[in-house]
Amino acid sequence: MQLDDLYRRVIMDHYKNPRNRGKFEEDAVTIDLNNPTCGDRISLQLKVENGVVADAKYTGEGCSISMSSASMMTDAVKGRTLEEAISLADRFSSLMKGEAVDFEEYEDIEALSGVNKFPARIKCATLAWNALRKGIDAK
Repeated sequence: MQLDDLYRRVIMDHYKNPRNRGKFEEDAVTIDLNNPTCGDRISLQLKVENGVVADAKYTGEGCSISMSSASMMTDAVKGRTLEEAISLADRFSSLMKGEAVDFEEYEDIEALSGVNKFPARIKCATLAWNALRKGIDAK
């Protein structure tokens, strides 16, 4: 199996079996963002306790890239400090610029590395990460 096929399978797995999809009933930082060029939208919720992302959930609609990216991001940031979460977002931005980035602590993110070959899709992949940044800034 080629790497591209494996990456496609990882992306589709997160799309069809999303991690952390849903809403918190109790208080959480909530950020709503959309990508008007393609119609993707996300509502990200973060529970932050003592400077750590204790939990994260999202709802929304969009293409497989945006929804898979949201699933991966929420999985990757849980249990991380706000600084570590921002560092992950910075590394993801580098990945979208075509730079070689290692996500050994959460390898699924690397499946989105091919998105940078399609500039119109980069906004899809970064939507959830931009919501994360706004949520941390609001905290």
